[in-house]
Amino acid sequence: MRLLQILADSVVDGPGLRTVVFFAGCPHHCPGCHNPDSWAVEGGEDCSVEQVIEQIQQMGSYRVTISGGEPFLQQQALSELVHALTGYDIYLFTGYRLEQLLDDTQARQILSQVDCLIDGRYIQRLHDHSLAIRGSTNQRIFNREQLQLILE
Repeated sequence: MRLLQILADSVVDGPGLRTVVFFAGCPHHCPGCHNPDSWAVEGGEDCSVEQVIEQIQQMGSYRVTISGGEPFLQQQALSELVHALTGYDIYLFTGYRLEQLLDDTQARQILSQVDCLIDGRYIQRLHDHSLAIRGSTNQRIFNREQLQLILE
């Protein structure tokens, strides 16, 4: 997989101290994006799932947020990573709407393994500083129970 970085001890990417895995590459190119360096598919470094898991374990957190870029741009790698993180508290950010992912079998499998999904592109005119986790009011938060009901 192609990653920009793995960051320890984030307090803004979900509840508690979290390790954040930033995927490289994003097709959305949202105006006002807080991470435009993530847009280039060739950015960052190639990493194996084993290398990523080893780094996460060294950081000592069982709370992992997967962000980007756009993680679903590297769907096979995302699937392998999420599967390897079984037992971790996983938050997943995507610029896609949940409805766009539901017709894809592999995407559904990924969604069935996460604890929280934050979906939707960042829309600058809908930015709200008071929001927890999200950047704009159009972005939605789905917890595990909500995702399971939708996926049934």
